[in-house]
Amino acid sequence: MRWKEYEQQLETRVVDLHRRIHRGAYRAQPSRRVYIPKPDGRLRPLGIAALEDKIVQQAVVVVLEQIYEEDFLGFSYGFRPGRGPHAALDALNVAIERMPVKWVLDADIRGFFDHVDHEWMLKFVQHRVADRRILRLIQKWLRAGVSENGQWSETKVGTPQGAMISPLLANIYLHYVFDLWVHAWRRKVARGVVIAVRYADDLVVGFQHRQDAEGFQKEFQERLAKFGLELNADKTRLIEFGRKAERDRKQRGEGKPETLDYLGFTHYCGKHREGYFALWRKTTRKRVVAKLERLKQQLRMRRHEPIAIVGEWLQRVVTGFYNYHGVPVNLDSLELFRQRLRRLWRHALQRRGNQRMSWARFMRVCDRYFPQPRTLHPYPYQRFDVTHPRWEPYARNAPVRICAGGGQ
Repeated sequence: MRWKEYEQQLETRVVDLHRRIHRGAYRAQPSRRVYIPKPDGRLRPLGIAALEDKIVQQAVVVVLEQIYEEDFLGFSYGFRPGRGPHAALDALNVAIERMPVKWVLDADIRGFFDHVDHEWMLKFVQHRVADRRILRLIQKWLRAGVSENGQWSETKVGTPQGAMISPLLANIYLHYVFDLWVHAWRRKVARGVVIAVRYADDLVVGFQHRQDAEGFQKEFQERLAKFGLELNADKTRLIEFGRKAERDRKQRGEGKPETLDYLGFTHYCGKHREGYFALWRKTTRKRVVAKLERLKQQLRMRRHEPIAIVGEWLQRVVTGFYNYHGVPVNLDSLELFRQRLRRLWRHALQRRGNQRMSWARFMRVCDRYFPQPRTLHPYPYQRFDVTHPRWEPYARNAPVRICAGGGQ
C-alpha cells in the first residue's frame, strides 16, 4: 500500500492501527528486500518495511529516543537528534589536533546490521525499558523476516537496514557492546590518553601509546565475538597517525603518516600557515568515483530530456555534494567533481544525434547551472568550541574528553 492510498481513509486507518496495537492484534509484515550498489562494487541489502510498520516504528522511535538520549555517551553521533556526520568529524579533528594521539584504530565491524543478535538486542532494551508491549513490538519487527522475489525467509539474526527502528536499535546495541565498554576500558586499563568517535557502526579510536592500541584491538575482537560480531580484517587498520606520529616518523626518515578515511573524507596530516600541526580533509576518491559513475548512468538515460530540465537536476546534485563536502581546504576536490561531471554531461549531449553544441555555448550553460565551489563549513575547532562550551576559559582539553572520548 502506498501513502496516497492510505491517506484516503487516514483517520479511520490510524484509529484501527492504534486499537490493533493495544489489543495485541498488530502483526509486523516482512520487509521487502532490495539492493543498492556500494562504492566497492558490492551490493548492500536493504529492508523496506510495510507502510503501517513504518508508522508504528516511527512512533516507538520518538518514545525511546527520549529515554536513551539520557543514556547515550558523548562520542556517539550517528542517527541522534541534533547530531550528524559533521559533528562526528569535528570531534575527531579536534581530538587528534589537541590530544597527544599517536595511534589510530580504524575499525570496521563486518556486516553489523546483518549480524545483530536478537536475544542480546532484547536483553539490552529490557535493561532500560520495562514495558512489555514495546518489547513485543521490537521482537515482532526483528523476526518478521524478509520477502525477496515473492519468497519469504526467516531472519534469526540482524536488523534490516532501511527500517525506521534500525538506527536506534543499532545505537542501543553498540551502546552496550562498545560505548560503555570503551569508556570503562579507558579509565581502568589504558596507560595513556584514549579518544573515541562513533557514527553508528563506523568508529575510530585514538591512542597515545602503541601498547594501549594493540591491547585494545585484541580485547575488542574478543568483546565483539561475545555478541556475535567480528572485525573485518581487510578494512580494520591500526596506523601511526597524528601530531606526534608525524614528528616521530620524520625523525626516523619514514615519510608522512598514512591517511585515514572516515565518513566520506580522507584525513591527512598537514600544517597551518603558521607552521603548527593540522588535520586536513579531502573527499575520498572512491566516493567521487562512485558518485560520478551513478551520474553517468543517469545522464545516459536522460540525455534526450530538455537541457533546462537536466541542468536543474544537476544543479541540485552539485549543490548537495557541496553542502556535505564543502569543508575547509577541500576546494580542489569540489572543483575536480565539477569538472568531471561537466565532461560527463558534455559526452551525453554529444550522443543526442545530429544536435551539436559549441564548447563556448556549453560552458555558458554549465556556468548557469553549476555553482562555483566554495567552503560551506567552518573549521572544525570553531564549530566544536561553539557547540561544546569550555568549563573554564583556559580548559582547552576538557571538551575533547567529553565529546570525543568520554561520557556526557
